[in-house]
Amino acid sequence: MTDSGLPRSTADEPWPVRVVSQKLSAWIAKLGWVWIDGQVAQISRRPGAATVFLTLRDPSADLSLTVTTNRDVLDAGAPELAEGARVVLHAKPEFYAARGTLSLRADEVRQVGLGELLARLEKLKKLLAAEGLFDRARKRRPPFLPNRIGLITGRASAAERDVLTNARRRWPAVQFRTVNVAVQGPTAVPQIIDALKVLDADPGIDVIVLARGGGGVEDLLPFSDEALCRAVFACRTPVVSAIGHETDIPLLDYVADVRASTPTDAAKRIVPDLGEELRLIRMARDRLDRAVVGLIDRETHRIEAWRSRPVLARPELLLDQRAADVTALRDRARRCVVHRLGTAAGELTHTVARLRALSPAATLHRGYAIVQRADGHVVRAPAEVAPGDPLRVRLAEGELTATADGAASGPETADRPAAPEPKPGPQPQPQPEPRADGTPRRRTKKTGAPG
Repeated sequence: MTDSGLPRSTADEPWPVRVVSQKLSAWIAKLGWVWIDGQVAQISRRPGAATVFLTLRDPSADLSLTVTTNRDVLDAGAPELAEGARVVLHAKPEFYAARGTLSLRADEVRQVGLGELLARLEKLKKLLAAEGLFDRARKRRPPFLPNRIGLITGRASAAERDVLTNARRRWPAVQFRTVNVAVQGPTAVPQIIDALKVLDADPGIDVIVLARGGGGVEDLLPFSDEALCRAVFACRTPVVSAIGHETDIPLLDYVADVRASTPTDAAKRIVPDLGEELRLIRMARDRLDRAVVGLIDRETHRIEAWRSRPVLARPELLLDQRAADVTALRDRARRCVVHRLGTAAGELTHTVARLRALSPAATLHRGYAIVQRADGHVVRAPAEVAPGDPLRVRLAEGELTATADGAASGPETADRPAAPEPKPGPQPQPQPEPRADGTPRRRTKKTGAPG
């Protein structure tokens, strides 16, 4: 059983159409009176009829409802109401069981004025800005030279002609994929959103242009629609907005990646100027040529400067200079060695002469002799020997043996001081004086007859 006491519908016991219509009417009546915002798509005023029929369309979706109201109500609230106008009405939904249709019965209709529209747009603008849809950090830069451009505009419109003509004038090889849509009226927003989805899904499209000519605020309202702004924000392909004139700034301009003041300006922004690019290339090539020529000239001068240096112009000159330095150093070294040897030889000669003058052999050559006892003691006084002691007499040219007979006294021997006692150990042997040619003489030992 249902709440109304009727049995539940089954295949064996279905509800009649009238019951279903009654239930639908009851459920819809529970909604009560509501305020509705929409755009008038159609007005039907029949002459002599007190009822006016309106088709109210949602600006952001392909949805519409039928509205019935009294002519007096419409004339009181919106006497100049026309198709495309935005209205706010107070209505209650009703289900007509006879025709099985749903409609709204309005008891008050208000046409939205320009000031109210602008206030709503300002409120929507703040909302979208707070959500980050206008953030410059997320805006993408269109490619320098797009492979293919998607164009969304009205059919055979001046905006379409401006974009295509100026773009092809700047870059003749540019390619377009054009999608014609309604750019004003209740069907504009759904068609533009569908075109955006189609072009954004095309992998060959590098940039999308939304173009429309100028118009009033009401004519450009579709390009300030919240649903369209969010659809542009969700696009993966960069979007260029070219709506109206330079003074027209719909909300779409804030969301798009690039804002062009006019459709002609959009053509200049999406493709480069071929003539200008060729001029820049020529200028770059000229600068490059001058830079290369200047570099070659500088390096040539540097090489010439290197070649003009003596080390490279006459490399043998450096070797000759070094050879002359070596020769001079060698002569100087030879002179120094000869001088040092001469000085050393002179010093050696003087030293030898002094040694010879101080040598005992020189004394022996003057006629003196050295008398020694048998034990090798040098006799310096007669008292050091006894009569009969054997003696050895060393002369300049040999030795003699003698025997002491006795001491002879005289003034010379008495006054001569005694010779110092020689140190123990072997005494140095006197060397024979060298010959006149410098070779040493052999020492000969002469032994006299015993006396």
